[in-house]
Amino acid sequence: MEDHNTANLSDPASPAASVASAEIAAEFAALSVEEKEQRRAEWSQELARVEEEINTLRTVLASKTRHASDLKRKLGITVWKEVTDDMNQGIRNLKESTVYQRTESVLKSTGEKTASVFGSITSGISSKLSQMKNSESMRSIEASVGSAYENVKALSSVVRWRSRSR
Repeated sequence: MEDHNTANLSDPASPAASVASAEIAAEFAALSVEEKEQRRAEWSQELARVEEEINTLRTVLASKTRHASDLKRKLGITVWKEVTDDMNQGIRNLKESTVYQRTESVLKSTGEKTASVFGSITSGISSKLSQMKNSESMRSIEASVGSAYENVKALSSVVRWRSRSR
């Protein structure tokens, strides 16, 4: 079983870290001046060693990263191919997830219902337009428009005939 006090020491805001810091501060305060100086010197040396190790690791990591890039280039693996492969894998993982499958199912059902609603609306509108087209009022409007068109056509031919005869 995990010790809850040590599990949260890395989070400075946690109560366990506060208790640990208070304990460390109390222990440090109880030391003599010489012991405090000795402890600080040890910590400074340890900090220098750790920082040196970090810099060494960064150098090694940079070297390994360059080597990996060279190998990828030689193998024809480009950054674009890596991104594409990662995206494709992510999409595959997403499609295989139950959340995606449920969402897809809901969207498909919603789409079918929406199509059904629009189909019935379209059918209703078509029916009404058909009724209007066959109504007496529409026939009267068609006859009037047709008559007006014929009159304009006849008038334009008269105007053209007069303009030619001048």
